[in-house]
Amino acid sequence: MDKQTQELVEGLNEDLANEYAAIIMYNNYAAVVSGMYRQVLKPFFEGEVTDEQGHALYLAEKIKTLGGEPTTKPAEVKQTDDVKTMLEAARQSEADTIARYKTRAKQADELGLIELQNKLEDFITDETGHMEELERLLSDPRMQ
Repeated sequence: MDKQTQELVEGLNEDLANEYAAIIMYNNYAAVVSGMYRQVLKPFFEGEVTDEQGHALYLAEKIKTLGGEPTTKPAEVKQTDDVKTMLEAARQSEADTIARYKTRAKQADELGLIELQNKLEDFITDETGHMEELERLLSDPRMQ
C-alpha cells in the first residue's frame, strides 16, 4: 500500500472509531435523557444511531477494500445526563466529524477515488443536517 493510501486508511479508521463513538453516545443519550425533553430527544437520539451505523458499516467495508484493517475500538464517549451538555457534546461531535470528512474527501480526490469522495460528501451533508438540528435545539431559550 502506498503512503497516500495508508494515510487515507488511517484517517478512515479514525473516522470509523468516531462513528462507533457516535453510535454509543446517541444510544446512551436516548437511554438516559429525562425530564420534559425526554419525549422529544429520545426519538431524536435513537434516529441518529441508524445514520451513524450506516456510516460505520460503509467506512469499515471501504477500509478493507483499500487493504486496511477496520478498527473495532470506539473513540472516547462523554457520558452525561444533563440535557444541555448532551446537545452540546453531540453538536461538537458532528462539527468534528464534518471537518474530518472534508479532509478525507480531499484525500480521496487526490487518489482519484471518486466513489469514496462522493460518499464522504454525502456524509458531510448528513452530518451537517444533524449539526443544524442540534443547533436549533440548543437555541431554545430554556437552554441558555
